[in-house]
Amino acid sequence: MSAWVLHVDLDQFIAAVEVLRRPELRGVPVVVGGRGDPAQRGVVSTASYEAREFGVGSGMPLRVAVRRCPEAVFLPVDAEHYTAVSATVMETLRSLDATVEVMGWDEAFLGVETDDPEAFARSVQAAVLEATGLHCSVGIGDNRLRAKMATGFAKPQGVFRLTRQSWFEVMGERPTSDLHGVGTKTARKLEALGIHTVRELAQSDPAQLAARLGPTMGPYYHRLGRGVASATVTAEPWVARAHGRETTFQENLTQWSEVEREVRVLAGRVAEDLRAEGRPAQRVLVKMRYAPFETHTASRAITPPSDEATVIGDAAVALLERFDHQRAVRLVGVRGEMTPPEVPAEPG
Repeated sequence: MSAWVLHVDLDQFIAAVEVLRRPELRGVPVVVGGRGDPAQRGVVSTASYEAREFGVGSGMPLRVAVRRCPEAVFLPVDAEHYTAVSATVMETLRSLDATVEVMGWDEAFLGVETDDPEAFARSVQAAVLEATGLHCSVGIGDNRLRAKMATGFAKPQGVFRLTRQSWFEVMGERPTSDLHGVGTKTARKLEALGIHTVRELAQSDPAQLAARLGPTMGPYYHRLGRGVASATVTAEPWVARAHGRETTFQENLTQWSEVEREVRVLAGRVAEDLRAEGRPAQRVLVKMRYAPFETHTASRAITPPSDEATVIGDAAVALLERFDHQRAVRLVGVRGEMTPPEVPAEPG
């Protein structure tokens, strides 16, 4: 028996859940986001595969999505229903002989011991389909990174194995931006160093990466290039690190007194979330999206940590000085990063 990490990812989860509720939408382009009205501001949460063929993707403004796919059916986000369906999926996974680490509504890592991980993966797919009517893709790896990367090759509804032995055969000539954890900006920084592919990243000088990208992130990216990551899967419940609230305005805000007022409202809601969690914020972050669609953030520490709306609001408003007051604002957000949960003392 060998130890494996499996990454289970529900295919087009939110859109698939909506199609289960509305079978007449099967095969139809479906876009879920905001209030479901593309005439209003909002972003795409999930697009069905049929909608993706028209270039519609997650995070895209709904107004852009409707231009690309005017025949799509637009639906509002129903977070409560998605949470309930996700809970059924995760309970189904826990019923199998595996350690289950939930990563969100639609994905989880499984730690399993088996001599036939593909057969186990197919049993996972069958169990989820029987319990919920939803399809999933399963990546198999010898660590978490390779399992998650494998899922991308498995989609949709497939199974794919990626290990140390096959890493460079599969990933070597791919661009570094294909790696989970390497965004567009980081890929550009790597290109400036002459590093374009995963293989080149793996063969690069860790000291040079550390000098250019930082003593922590440089070696981290070097490990990504080699496919090195933890193979540990834990069943410990996920613990939130922060609570945030944000608002997209149907009309751009140009008066920063209005921006300040909205920030204080959001700070109040964040404070309520923190008190419900029972953990104060030790850092406040403000997110600002200028018109048409450029996003910036700024943050500062709170000393001592607090869950009071006034304290969080004052800190958030102070951060507004770091933004460009000459630009129109389409979205603001406030996020409170909490202190770590208390660890119970061991008895005796």
